Amino acid sequence: MSDAANALNHFDAHGQAHMVDVSDKPSTLRVAVAEGTIQMQPATLTLIASGQAGKGDVLGVARIAAIQGTKKTSDLIPLCHPLALSKVAVELALQHEPPAVICRVTVQTTGPTGVEMEAMTGVSVALLTIYDMCKAVDRGMSIGSVGLVHKSGGKSGTWQRSHT
Repeated sequence: MSDAANALNHFDAHGQAHMVDVSDKPSTLRVAVAEGTIQMQPATLTLIASGQAGKGDVLGVARIAAIQGTKKTSDLIPLCHPLALSKVAVELALQHEPPAVICRVTVQTTGPTGVEMEAMTGVSVALLTIYDMCKAVDRGMSIGSVGLVHKSGGKSGTWQRSHT
């Protein structure tokens, strides 16, 4: 097996996928922040901003969807541990040029493993919810740039995305 494959901790010595054993890892405060965008037509953004979309409060529903998504991450990502989350914060911002909604999700827990996947799942589910609620008026919306922007806690410490 290559050195790169050995570095991937979701594989055992025989190359078989497995759930990482975290039982000996110390519980620490873990925080992850992820962000993503959904671009759309200007009229769609105006509709969202007005709160008058046919299916209701798009941003309010997307916020709840993000929270639900973080809590269901281990059901969606096969090797994720189920975690007791202590905080989920969702920020949704309207951007006019180019027209888009930016979603930022912060997830926190105290435990033996991080919450990066929960934060990115929350962002993804929020953006998919916006698409679902607005697709009748704009099927050309595009979800992109979903990624981790910050994580802290655990053995690897703090990581911050560079702004390049």
